[in-house]
Order: sequence, then C-alpha cells, then structure tokens
Amino acid sequence: MTMTVLKEQSEVRRQTKQILKRYGRRRGNLIPILQEVQGKLGYLPQEAMLEIAEFLNMPAIDVYSVVTFYNQFRLNPPGRHSIRVCLGTACHMKGGYITLDAWKRRLGIDRGETTPDREFDLDTVACVGCCTMAPVTVVDDKPQAKVEPTKVDGILLSFEREREKRSKESQ
Repeated sequence: MTMTVLKEQSEVRRQTKQILKRYGRRRGNLIPILQEVQGKLGYLPQEAMLEIAEFLNMPAIDVYSVVTFYNQFRLNPPGRHSIRVCLGTACHMKGGYITLDAWKRRLGIDRGETTPDREFDLDTVACVGCCTMAPVTVVDDKPQAKVEPTKVDGILLSFEREREKRSKESQ
C-alpha cells in the first residue's frame, strides 16, 4: 500500500471519529451517522464503515447492509465531474442504454464507479424530466440534450481541454 493511501485511510478514520463524538452509541443513530459521514467525505469508505460498526458495537456487515440497501449512500468517491445517464421511458426509447454504453467504454468504468483519477463518476437516473431532449445525460447537474455516442466524445473533449487549460495556468 502506498503512503498516500495510508494517509487517506488515516484521515478517513480521524474525520469519522470526530463525527461519532456527537452521537450516542445507539444503533438507531446509524443512518444519521452514515449521512453525516458521507456528507463530509462524499462517500462511505470501508474504513469509515468499520469505525462506525465498532462505535455502535455492531457487526460491520450490518453497517454494509444498510449502506447497500439505501440508494442515497455511495461506496465510491465522487468524481470531480458527475455523469448521470437518464434511463427513463423516453430516453430508453431514444437510445439511453446505447449512450450509457458509450460513457462506460470512454471512461473505462461501469455505473456506480469512479475513474481511478477521480475525474468522473458515472451513474444512471430514472428520469430527469427533459423527455423532449432524449436521450439525456446530466453532466455536473446540467442536462445535455440528445447525447449519442459521438456527443459523449465531444463532452469528454471539452473536459480534456479544460484540464489542459488548468495545467497551463498552474505552471
């Protein structure tokens, strides 16, 4: 394990313990604790779930079961950019799954995952209410209309240019 990973795990434990100080050791506090930890960290890493389980004196698998049961909880860190592919009826009929496959191929991840560089995370949504724009992809909370595979490439190219610009500015 690299030093960076060990530092990150240590920081997760520290921040989780800080949050736990505000709670009693009742199992009924599990969901509010999970919500607050995720609010702070952006997701629920294994180290945090283990700290919570120990604090509440419950098996770690019980914490994990709650986390995986509720859609509000994330097991992967969020990316700098959020990609949400709509799979509602209109988007499904207009090729939403083809769009999802294009994102998966281009990013090299599956839904619910984050790219290793934490630049992008990918997920699906049931409907964004923009049916006339189908298939829709929501990029950083902004709906993108008629997103077909070639448009996926264009969106990613704009992010690549933005990254290059940031890199030049920081030099």
